[in-house]
Amino acid sequence: MSKSLYETLEVSPNATESEIKKAYRKLARKYHPDINKEASAEAKFKEINAAYEVLSDKEKKAQYDQYGDAMFGGQNFHDFSQSQGGQADLDEILRQMFSGGGAAGGFGGFGGASSGFGGGFSSGQQRYQEPNLDIETDVTIPFSVSVLGGSHSVAVNGDRFDIKIPAGVKDGEKMRVKGKGHAQNGRVGDLFLRIHVAPSPEYEREGDNLVKSFDVPLYAALFGDTIVVQTLEKEIKLKVPKNTKNGQRFRVKEMGAMNRKTKVRGDLYLKANIVLPKVEDLDSELVEVMKEKLPKTV
Repeated sequence: MSKSLYETLEVSPNATESEIKKAYRKLARKYHPDINKEASAEAKFKEINAAYEVLSDKEKKAQYDQYGDAMFGGQNFHDFSQSQGGQADLDEILRQMFSGGGAAGGFGGFGGASSGFGGGFSSGQQRYQEPNLDIETDVTIPFSVSVLGGSHSVAVNGDRFDIKIPAGVKDGEKMRVKGKGHAQNGRVGDLFLRIHVAPSPEYEREGDNLVKSFDVPLYAALFGDTIVVQTLEKEIKLKVPKNTKNGQRFRVKEMGAMNRKTKVRGDLYLKANIVLPKVEDLDSELVEVMKEKLPKTV
C-alpha cells in the first residue's frame, strides 16, 4: 500500500512525531511562497501542509495508516488533488475525508460535513424531534491570520464564502457562523467551525507570545550592529549589542498575539542565530591573526 503522505513529507511510515515535525518544518521553509518564487512552490506548500495536518493528528494518522491511498481512490495524494481540478481546496478535501469516514473504498463518494440530523422519533416517547440543522466542520487557517486576524475562505455544502477570523484565535477554538447551516421548512441552522492553525516555519507561539529566530552576522554579534528583521506585520530595526550570545532573546513589546479575553497583546521574542563565516572566505592574514590571538579554551 503506497504511503503518499509520507512521501510528500519525505519520511518513512515508521517516522516518529518529532521526525515528522522536523521534516515538515524543513520542507515548509523550502517551499514557502515568500521564500520560493517558483510557480509550483505554492501548490507544493499547500500539499505539504495538508500532509502534515493528517500525519500530525493521531486520529487522522491512524485512519490514514489503516486505509492508505484507498482514501484517494487509489491515487497518490498529489495526483488526487490535481484530478479535483488543479485548484482543489485541500482543506475542504481533508475535512470531507475525515468528517465521518468509513471503511476503505467507501471514501470515493465523499459525503458532506457532519450534519447532525437526528430525524425520526425520540426513543420510548414516540415524539417527533426537530432535525438539527447545524453543521460542524473543521477549517485550517494560516498562522499569520490566527495572530493578526483577517478574512478566510471556506467551502461548505457546495457554497464558498468568506468568514472573519478574530485576531489571537488559538488552535482548537470553535467559531459560530449564523445562518450557514442546513435549511429546511423555513428554518436555517448555523455553522460551527473548529479552528486548526497551520504551523509556521518561522514562528512558534508560547501563550500570547511569539518566538522567531533571526540571523546575526558574526561581526554584529561581536561588536554590535543594527539588523533589519521582517515580522508578521512590518519590517523593524533591531539594535544588537556587542557580545551577543547564540540563542539570546530580544523582546519587542506588544507584537505578539492578541489575548481575546483581556484584549492585551503578547510580545515578540527574537532569538539570535549567529551565522559564522566560512574560514576559506576570510582574508588569509585575518585567519593567521585569529589563530594566534583567539582563545582556545572557554
